[in-house]
Amino acid sequence: VQLVESGGGLVQAGGSLRLSCAASGSTFGTNAMAWYRQAPGKQRELVAAIIKGGGSTNYADSVKGRFTISRDNAKNTMYLTMDSLKPEDTAVYYCLLVLGSEGYWGQGTQVTVSS
Repeated sequence: VQLVESGGGLVQAGGSLRLSCAASGSTFGTNAMAWYRQAPGKQRELVAAIIKGGGSTNYADSVKGRFTISRDNAKNTMYLTMDSLKPEDTAVYYCLLVLGSEGYWGQGTQVTVSS
């Protein structure tokens, strides 16, 4: 399984970005996918998760109402639409795919929000 994130960049506070995570390889039976982020000097934290076919989603309290996680099963791609971005959202964003007992990570994409 390979995961490739894209869509990061530099944006002003209040702006929007959409991250993509394209999965390839044998992903049949995926249990869940998620977005994590890691800011400098901080631990990696869960941002949002989507379970199986997309029927259930979870969000960190800090992003509820601003971020939306979605998944296009036909394209094997997961998205994170980020609105009303804040400087504290600045981090490297990683996607995670859970298949059985295995977790697969992407390489990360940098999101920088300027004040």
